[in-house]
Amino acid sequence: MAGSLQERLEQARRGRFVGREAERDLLREALAGPELPFFVLHLFGPGGIGKTSLMREFAYLAQAAGARVAFLDGRGIDAAPDFFLRALAAALRLPAETDPVAHLADAPGRLVLLVDTYEVLTPIDGWLREQFLSELPADTLVILAGRRPPSLPWRTDPGWAEMMRILPLRNFNPEESRAYLARRHVPADQVESVLDFTHGHALALSLVADLYDQGATTHFRPEVAPNVIQTLLEQLVQQVPSPAHRAALEGCALVRLTTESLLAELLSQPAGSAEVHDLFEWLRGLSFMEADRRGIFPHDLTREALLADVRWRNPDWYGELHARARRYYMPRVQAGSGQEQRRLLSDYVYLHRDSPSVKPFFLWQESGTVFTDGLRPEDVENLAAMVEQHEGDESAALAVHWLDRQPEGVSVLRGATGEAVGFLARVRLEGTTAGDRERDPAVRAAWDVLARQPSRAGETATLFRFWMARDTYQGVSPEQSRIFLNMVQHYLATPGLAYTFLPCADPIFWQALLSYADQTRLPEADFTVGGRHYGVYAHDWRVTPPLAWLELMAAREMNMNVGPSAPRSAGEPLIVLSEVEFATAVRDALRDYTDVTALTTNPLLRSRLVLAEAGPNAPVAARAPALRRVLRETCDTLQESPRLVKFHRALYHTYFQPAATQEQAAEVLDLPFSTYRRHLRSGIEELTSRLWSREMGNLEM
Repeated sequence: MAGSLQERLEQARRGRFVGREAERDLLREALAGPELPFFVLHLFGPGGIGKTSLMREFAYLAQAAGARVAFLDGRGIDAAPDFFLRALAAALRLPAETDPVAHLADAPGRLVLLVDTYEVLTPIDGWLREQFLSELPADTLVILAGRRPPSLPWRTDPGWAEMMRILPLRNFNPEESRAYLARRHVPADQVESVLDFTHGHALALSLVADLYDQGATTHFRPEVAPNVIQTLLEQLVQQVPSPAHRAALEGCALVRLTTESLLAELLSQPAGSAEVHDLFEWLRGLSFMEADRRGIFPHDLTREALLADVRWRNPDWYGELHARARRYYMPRVQAGSGQEQRRLLSDYVYLHRDSPSVKPFFLWQESGTVFTDGLRPEDVENLAAMVEQHEGDESAALAVHWLDRQPEGVSVLRGATGEAVGFLARVRLEGTTAGDRERDPAVRAAWDVLARQPSRAGETATLFRFWMARDTYQGVSPEQSRIFLNMVQHYLATPGLAYTFLPCADPIFWQALLSYADQTRLPEADFTVGGRHYGVYAHDWRVTPPLAWLELMAAREMNMNVGPSAPRSAGEPLIVLSEVEFATAVRDALRDYTDVTALTTNPLLRSRLVLAEAGPNAPVAARAPALRRVLRETCDTLQESPRLVKFHRALYHTYFQPAATQEQAAEVLDLPFSTYRRHLRSGIEELTSRLWSREMGNLEM
């Protein structure tokens, strides 16, 4: 059934495809001979010009010519060699651990590899050109499509000049435009004005056709529409069948990928409802929508225009959509694990793509010149020399020590030819020994800070022990920007992260930026090595977990806070309890369950568990009822297990609907008092364990 649906989808796409005869003929001729006349075809053009549609047509033509086809979209690939190779293996339907290059070397027949949205893979452009392509069999044709022409090294290398064709993509000519509009049943009396309005821009033509699909009676006047795409989308939003359709379109533009369940949340509708299904199908039928196995998403230009419009026209609704999307993702991120959790976290981060802490990552993907890689044995000498150059020989010796002790914590930044141009070395503090701490003053100082904090099983703390660029050390540079992005990724993707420490050779220089990013100057963690003093910034992720930190960054971006170091009010700080302290607080809360006034002094009111229920800025008066709800709802989950029902009954008649005395509770339950006490004790332990798991889950995120 899935295969049949895919075939129908491709058939519908091909039914709308027109023109590009010269480009199609170029590919047909290249695939017709026994040897390929060139090995790379690089097509480029502005957004909305029709690159993706042509790439799909190329895939169809390649399959028709008997070639194997692998189609990659740069939007779904992190700009690093390992991720590119994993995506290629998946496109070739190979087992996860298979080396796709080695597989292709032994595989018979011709392969056409298509890479769409190539501009977001700019950081690995050099690696792909210098290393990856040179290892492919001679019967492989690689087609790249992006918004920019090939970079200078492609065009100045005599070898690539011989083996590559560059194909700029332009607007449809009038004949192609008329053919497309006829297939989309645009009224004949409107065609000429549409051509004058769109000038053959592929996305603009498809938006016009979508307008008429909605029953529009628009008359186009090019002289009053300098921004064609924006104008068309504004008209489309006005012409949609209902306000629900408009809301669905705006919600789809906000999130990375839309599914029916996410759309239901965005529209505050029951999941699985017929209305949501119909709206999803309507979205999927719009010509500027793309689809992959995880959902649908609009073309980049339409996404940007739709969001710009709704932000300007109805900022309150934009904020509400944003809040609904966060409510959808947050519990799923917290409940997820492994690759699925990382995928959901990536989707959540995408919501904050305009935040100053996140936006540079998306910009880096399109303009970066370095990529992140793991540590290789041959890197150690170069990285040690880098440290010695900037920090001296004592620091270099410590760097060698940590490169050997915790190599998995090292991220190496590489240039186009693979050389190390910077690095970040993370030290997992709970993985250090007494000897490590005695040897390295930085680790000893951070450890002493942690020793004064409550510790919890499963937590981790990170010291960003070394971070630098080869040429500019810790100054502002592309390498430094990428290092900071690696740090943010570490914050967001490390389960149980409790604390991070960031030493700076010039802490005053970085004060404004790091304070804005909610990093606290921590003089007690400062240290000296080789006569050089380092100032340390730190963050307690148990107090402000990563998702809450993203919310804070978004609030500061939207001027909802008054500056980078706005103090919290006296009643607002969170509290970090040890497991023993937490268990005591749960017992006290059960005892005081019916006394709301007594509950207002319980330390759980400042726990992440309760603030996740009541809201981060909830007053104490709202937190006490939230604590009661958390206790009752968690207790009720015990009824789901036949083995635990008896514990639930003991808790229920002791605390939630209490008898006058425990002896009377035992009588109500028709149990000997000793049995009742045993059930109650076990119930409290089970309830506490479940609450602790929720607290730790909230703290991880």
